Formats: sequence, C-alpha cells, structure tokens
Amino acid sequence: MTTALLDRWTALLLRTGATVDPGPYGRDLLARWAEPQRRYHSTAHLTAVLDHVDTLAGHAEDADAVRLAAWFHDAVYKPDRSENEERSAQLAVRALREAGLGEPLTEEVARLVRLTVGHHPAPGDRNGEVLCDADLAVLGGTPEQYAAYAAAVRAEYAFVPDDAFREGRAAILRQLLALPALYRTDTARQRFDDAARRNLAAELMLLER
Repeated sequence: MTTALLDRWTALLLRTGATVDPGPYGRDLLARWAEPQRRYHSTAHLTAVLDHVDTLAGHAEDADAVRLAAWFHDAVYKPDRSENEERSAQLAVRALREAGLGEPLTEEVARLVRLTVGHHPAPGDRNGEVLCDADLAVLGGTPEQYAAYAAAVRAEYAFVPDDAFREGRAAILRQLLALPALYRTDTARQRFDDAARRNLAAELMLLER
C-alpha cells in the first residue's frame, strides 16, 4: 500500500507544479498517517478517501486540489486534541509552498482541510462538497464495514471512559442524523445516504441502550 500511495502522491505533485522532488514530502506524510495512535485515521482511511475523490472528481471544480486536501486533512491527528484540522492546514501550507506549488492552489488546499472540522461546505462549494462527501463515505458502507469503522473510532478514544464516550458519540450521531443531507453531490447521495442513515441509527440505538 505504501508504495502505491507514494506513487499517487508523486504523480499528483508533479501534475500540480512541484518544483522539487516530491518523495521526501510523501514519505513524511505516510509516516504521519501510520502513527501508532491511529486506528481509523490511518493509511487505509487515506486510501479510501482518495479513491472516493477519484469517483466524485467530476463534481469538483479542481479535483487535484481536493486530492491534495485529502492527503493533508488528517495529517496531524491526536485523538485528545481539538486543533488537528488547523495544524493539518498549516502543515499543508508549509509543505506545498516548499514544494513550489502556486499560492492560490496552496490556499485552496488549506481552506478545504479546515472545512473538515464540520463538513459543512457552502452551497456551490464544489471542491468542498467532494472532499466532505469522500471523507464521510465510510458512513454509507455495509453494516460490517460500518461496525469495523465504529470499533476503530472507539479504539482511538480508548482513553475516554465508556460513559463519556457513549454520551459524546451519541451527540455526534444525532447531529449527523438531523442534517437535511449527509452528502452534497448527487453521486454520493445516491450511493451512500440511505445506508449511512441506517448505520448511524443502528449505532445510536446501541449507545442508548
């Protein structure tokens, strides 16, 4: 997986105007995504998000900007911290500037990374819609896939007592279920929305028992 991901990164950086060897930046990112505290936010998640971005690319204004944002959106991840997205956005700005990418693209990538705090792109934000839909696609998997995702999230928050975790997780699930639309692109809505709502409701029911 690592070699394939590094190849994808290198091709993306060269395509978007890198003026230095992308390899060191890619290896640094992959090392971050493989940190031991990660159970869900791992290289498998990165690969899945990149694959979903490829599927939804036709909905984006700049699919490569979204792909770059996918690489950075959880590059800094500490489960006990609340500033992960901001620190990930700052990392993206530093790395992409050093790599020689243009300032407008760099700023767009940072904006998209910050958008993953709440997954609420503004109407007409096509890049944001694609990134958020790709990041939330896991919610619309099979019941078995969703159960594995939920277990991995719990493992990342193993330091949180059960009662506190159940309360916090249930609040998040209720917020998601209350959204008029979990997904913004037509493709993701058709593919994931019904299954995601079933999965979320099933997990919420278990937490509330």
